[in-house]
Amino acid sequence: MERIFAKSTLRTFWEKHSDAEQYLKTWYDTAMGAIWKSPSEIKQTYVTASILKDSRVVFNIKGNDYRLVVKFNFKKQWAFIRFIGTHKEYDKINANTI
Repeated sequence: MERIFAKSTLRTFWEKHSDAEQYLKTWYDTAMGAIWKSPSEIKQTYVTASILKDSRVVFNIKGNDYRLVVKFNFKKQWAFIRFIGTHKEYDKINANTI
């Protein structure tokens, strides 16, 4: 990915949930080094990721303790962090529209 908007969202989350820090840093580094052109290419790297409509992908973080929703612009190689939270918090949102 050329750009990930915004790493500060991840940082704010791991400051509250320190057990997620290394997992989120690893995800960030992996995503920054990737050149994903489609959701199926993401699935090759993250087999447990869930593909949603409108180029959104849900990543399981720390063995599914946390959920990360990212919207991708594959053409521009941009990733927009739409949500990071606990599984319980995730159940309260609509990942297709957030």
